[in-house]
Amino acid sequence: MEKRAVRVFLDSNVILSGLISDKGAPRIILDILSLGLPFITGVTGRYNLIEIERNLKKKAPDVLPAYRHYFPKMNLTIAPLPSAEEVRRYAGHLSEKDVPVLVSAIKAKADFLVTGDKKDFGKLKVSGDYPCVIVNPAEFLEAILPAIIKGDKAQ
Repeated sequence: MEKRAVRVFLDSNVILSGLISDKGAPRIILDILSLGLPFITGVTGRYNLIEIERNLKKKAPDVLPAYRHYFPKMNLTIAPLPSAEEVRRYAGHLSEKDVPVLVSAIKAKADFLVTGDKKDFGKLKVSGDYPCVIVNPAEFLEAILPAIIKGDKAQ
């Protein structure tokens, strides 16, 4: 039986950080996803894309062309916007603006939710009550790099 690819959900801040800087864990993650490796699938949410484009237009419009050029190369699957009912189900777990991110990752059947948002997602990392492991970009790389080097799925 063939193993399922590891599904990694990227929060908006990881994608933005990886686009803006050519160094660091977020950029390495984007570069890995750009390789099209068969044992890792990148995912983000429609909600995240709306947030990314809104932030780029407002704070860094000069980065928009790079985003539009580089985004298709990341090979990301896009999770649809969560319904109001799905968002209500997780209300109170973290800040209101981040609930759609969590719901999108869960709906996408992500193994990892990678976020740089320590403040809002930090307490969720501790609880471990979610079907995906919530990690920061460096923690994700620590988990996945051995598998990439071996050419196999991360455990």
